[in-house]
Amino acid sequence: MKHKIKNLHTAVKDYIGMLVALTALLAIFGLSTKNFFTFTTFRTIANQIPAITIMAVGMTFVLIIAGIDLSVGSVLALSGAVLGVCIVNFKLPLPLAIIACMGVGLICGLINGFIVIKWKLPSFIVTLGMLEVARGAAYSVTGSRTMYIGPAVEVITETAALGLSLPFIIAVVIVIAGQFILARTVFGRYIIAIGTNEEAVRLSGIEPGPLKLWVFIICGVLASVAAVMHTARLSSANPNEGLGMELQAIAAVVIGGTSLMGGRGSVVSTFFGALIIAVLGAGLAQMGAQEPTKRIITGCVIVAAVILDTYRHRLSSRKIT
Repeated sequence: MKHKIKNLHTAVKDYIGMLVALTALLAIFGLSTKNFFTFTTFRTIANQIPAITIMAVGMTFVLIIAGIDLSVGSVLALSGAVLGVCIVNFKLPLPLAIIACMGVGLICGLINGFIVIKWKLPSFIVTLGMLEVARGAAYSVTGSRTMYIGPAVEVITETAALGLSLPFIIAVVIVIAGQFILARTVFGRYIIAIGTNEEAVRLSGIEPGPLKLWVFIICGVLASVAAVMHTARLSSANPNEGLGMELQAIAAVVIGGTSLMGGRGSVVSTFFGALIIAVLGAGLAQMGAQEPTKRIITGCVIVAAVILDTYRHRLSSRKIT
């Protein structure tokens, strides 16, 4: 009981810290620019973060088991390409096209996980290979051209409730579901244990392989869900989409405090990380910062988040000992 209370207290402190950081950014940009606190700005942010947020949820699970998935950006492009081909060329209704799109993510995640587990290869290398394979497949499927889809997929972004777009609502639901799975299910506890000490999990009679496979499948499927949101926002399928998005997803997870060494992480904190990156980008853009400057500042924020997390982890370890 005391252990659960301590974990809850730590989680609350982490959430408060992320909220304070987000509030500070909002205050800085609100005071530095004239038009930051406007409906247009916040609507733009809300429309931009669903794809990254959904992708980052899957990345959180992968990092918790001490892995990484560099292929999610390319999987997003391939999934979006399949979605476009199904609607434009095969004239499939949107629900069936979405199922086909998600099937692509499932297959890519399954292949990644199977190779990592079967041959005990580093997930970095395996997913780097999938990054190239999926990107090449996206070019092949679209004929290396942007495929305009139009109203058939725009209905997703045009649907709203309480002033919030459907993609944003779906992203929030996925964050809640992801946090529930991680914190309240046996599967969540097992993958945290795998990231902490995989050999100890194996010696306790639990086979880590199937659990790790499911983690990569979840990551792949969520990348394809992100593809639906991203494609709907642009009304088109572009084989070049998703370039660098895997790095943005990793950045959101790291800023959210998930350990790169595995065994520790929070989906809710990842959501805060995605919000911080989106607010940072929007604020810097309104201040007139050029793309190189924005990248430099964002990179510094990521490194600072890792350094702070390292010190916090050391402090916690000292308190335990």
